[in-house]
Amino acid sequence: MQRVSRDVTARGVRMRVVEAGEGNGMPLVLIHGFLTSHLEFDEVIDELAESFYVIAPDLPGFGESEKPNPSRYSYSIETFAEAVADIIAAYGVGRACILGHALGGAVAITLAAHYAELVTRLVLVDPLSYPHPPNRKLRAPLWPGVGGLMFKQLFGRRRFRNYFKDEVFSRGFDVPWARLDLLYHQFNTPSARESAYAVLRSMLDTRPVVARVSRVRHPALVVWGRDDRIVPAAFALKLSRELANGRLELMDCGHCPHEEHPHEFTAVVREFFEGKR
Repeated sequence: MQRVSRDVTARGVRMRVVEAGEGNGMPLVLIHGFLTSHLEFDEVIDELAESFYVIAPDLPGFGESEKPNPSRYSYSIETFAEAVADIIAAYGVGRACILGHALGGAVAITLAAHYAELVTRLVLVDPLSYPHPPNRKLRAPLWPGVGGLMFKQLFGRRRFRNYFKDEVFSRGFDVPWARLDLLYHQFNTPSARESAYAVLRSMLDTRPVVARVSRVRHPALVVWGRDDRIVPAAFALKLSRELANGRLELMDCGHCPHEEHPHEFTAVVREFFEGKR
């Protein structure tokens, strides 16, 4: 399946967007998680594009998108939701299905709560939602004073790789090292590290995300990995029940069902977005 990349300006920031599928298909926007980009959806984009018109942006500060200094850009979940709303408007697709993973799941909830007219259905994949302690490997960068220095200068390739191997993916999973190295390359610039650190700090308070859950009226599918060590799977049932029109799918994997079980994941998502489940 052919993919096309282009730059789109959203809220004054240049965002890299990857498209795949026929332009007259049902639009589907993919929103990635922390420290990644649209690359995290590599294993599912082509298969999803057989049924949908896929639009996969790199959020500001990540991937190939612009990385403005935090002094002039608010790296918040609300700002990201506004940027995605601008992307949908720029493509002129009217309403779209939204799939958000982790941080992207929080963005998807916020988008559906504030821009309900732009959303048809939601898939929330291990989303950042209820408050919980930061993952152990991301606690040190949050230490007062020295934490920022550690993250911006000492969070090297080995630590980056180990974070995904040990925390993001389940044990025994065949880690996609080449993709991780590309993600690290995108992260390993002063501007990208500054942006990522600002996002990391903004992710600490998820209470506004929780407050928006009850405002989401769209059909929503919560997909969660049983072995998630980033966001506890115990939240899965709670979230699916607190959504007005939610349902739940648990999968035997870690934090990234779409990477560990791409074909099973794609089948579940397709059936839901097509109204078959």
